[in-house]
Amino acid sequence: MNNWSFQTKAIHSGISRDSSTGSTTVPIYQTASFSYPTADAIADVFNGRKYGHVYSRISNPTVAALESRLTALENGVGAIALASGMAAITAAVETLCQAGDHIVASSGLFGGTLFLFKEVMARRGITVTFVDLQSTDAIRQAVTDSTKLVFVEIIGNPKMDVADVRAIADIAHEFGIPLIVDNTLTTAYCLDAKSLGADIVVNCLGKFVAGNGNAIGGAIIDLGNFNWATCKSALVADLSPKFGKFAFIAAARKYSVTNTGACMAPMNAFLFLIGIESLGIRVQRHCENALQLASFLSDHPRQLEVRFPGLPSHPQAPLVSQQFGGLGGALLTIRVGSKDAAFRLLGQLKLVSNAANLGDAKTLAIHMASTIYKDFSAEEQESGGVYSDLIRVSVGIEDIRDIIEDFRVALDSLDS
Repeated sequence: MNNWSFQTKAIHSGISRDSSTGSTTVPIYQTASFSYPTADAIADVFNGRKYGHVYSRISNPTVAALESRLTALENGVGAIALASGMAAITAAVETLCQAGDHIVASSGLFGGTLFLFKEVMARRGITVTFVDLQSTDAIRQAVTDSTKLVFVEIIGNPKMDVADVRAIADIAHEFGIPLIVDNTLTTAYCLDAKSLGADIVVNCLGKFVAGNGNAIGGAIIDLGNFNWATCKSALVADLSPKFGKFAFIAAARKYSVTNTGACMAPMNAFLFLIGIESLGIRVQRHCENALQLASFLSDHPRQLEVRFPGLPSHPQAPLVSQQFGGLGGALLTIRVGSKDAAFRLLGQLKLVSNAANLGDAKTLAIHMASTIYKDFSAEEQESGGVYSDLIRVSVGIEDIRDIIEDFRVALDSLDS
């Protein structure tokens, strides 16, 4: 299995043919609890003497199959599937941090993550310093004695800046702390986070993994790069003697997932398992379509400002080519000159949906400043790459000719 290619792992890893029925698809174990023939038998599972499932808030066979497949795709040591991407980030941070601790994070974070760090974590006594991830000096200088992790988005949403994972991982490890990367916009198909030195991956599975916007979920994957015996977070370090390389996963599952109820529903896990089977094929198409749309918009007579990592004009084009094998993801932004023009353009799009999701099979577009970033100051919006005339586009897998034509007609209408 370790020698399989990405797409083969996406189809075959994490499951086996059902011995009783011959089913090749993971069943949906839509049950709250699991019965055992004796009190001793269920006590053995509760106490870790035998493997099994007792309650779906703790574990579930369908969810476990998804976790196994995600682990295989990232070449990790273990994964935890959760109720949402935000739940995954929260669990990862709270496993490593407590009141009085500090985080270094990239400044161009998605609005939901930014609010989590600025407001929710602050109320829990955890402070965050936001830095430009393109400045390794700024990252190094932001680390303090109380810093427990570095957190970055691989591609800023919607800033479109790109994290140099290897360089940032080296800085984090220099201080003996783990690097957490959010690879929602790239997935494991575009980015081999483990080979670049990242320690933990978080992913919003409701985006590209699901593929069609039908479920919400998130995941944490431990890539196996960090020695948890040396971890500065006592919760994890204390479990290291017993769990070894699985100490982080054990701590996260027990203290930050099971006991907070952030579990994934079995039906959602099933939908993600189905989505993963075509993940590589879809992400390839997403990236190809996004490049063609970005090129069209860049060459448009209106002289739009287009930000897309896959364009040769992107400030970090060499890094994009190195890390992602030339793929630039599926997200791009365009600035059209004014808020009014942005609203009118969105109103004229027919094929493209005006929606807040991304990574859908359908092409989606949204005005960020008036929606996801509506509660942030102008300074905070600008730091995140959000402007009053900016539209974020998640390019789908429709025929690219139809996507481009929809934008062509909508842009032409701005002059009428």
